[in-house]
Amino acid sequence: MNGKKSFENRIYNSRFFKNAQLKAEEIAQNPELLNNLIRQADEKALEKGRRVLGDAWDSLVICFRMLQAYTRGEYRKIPWKTLVALVGALVYFVMPLDFIPDFVFGFGYTDDVALILWTVRSIKDDIDQFSKWEEEGSIEWKLN
Repeated sequence: MNGKKSFENRIYNSRFFKNAQLKAEEIAQNPELLNNLIRQADEKALEKGRRVLGDAWDSLVICFRMLQAYTRGEYRKIPWKTLVALVGALVYFVMPLDFIPDFVFGFGYTDDVALILWTVRSIKDDIDQFSKWEEEGSIEWKLN
């Protein structure tokens, strides 16, 4: 197993991610909680910017759009497993104390980025379907 996979596995198997997954199921069932999570994650992403988030930036943006379309009832083709995985990754992202705490200078977001990218890879087909739906309908992205 290479170092990247090992790091991702350690994050995925951490108590921090397990706690995020438990919260994700509750949040995914409640549009108000989900909108609050999206707002928090969006604010954190904007605060940290592309420089810190790197490759995860574009992935977060499309995930925010997909979840917003879901909460507005415009796009409901997200399987429950995908929804919970994505919400779990966002819960983890907004948690300041996780596998590598956010305050650790230079490394604090390494685990967040790795988990976001891993999640996006694991739900790629669902993201691709959403992107196709979005292109066909050309909806605008904005937070409520």
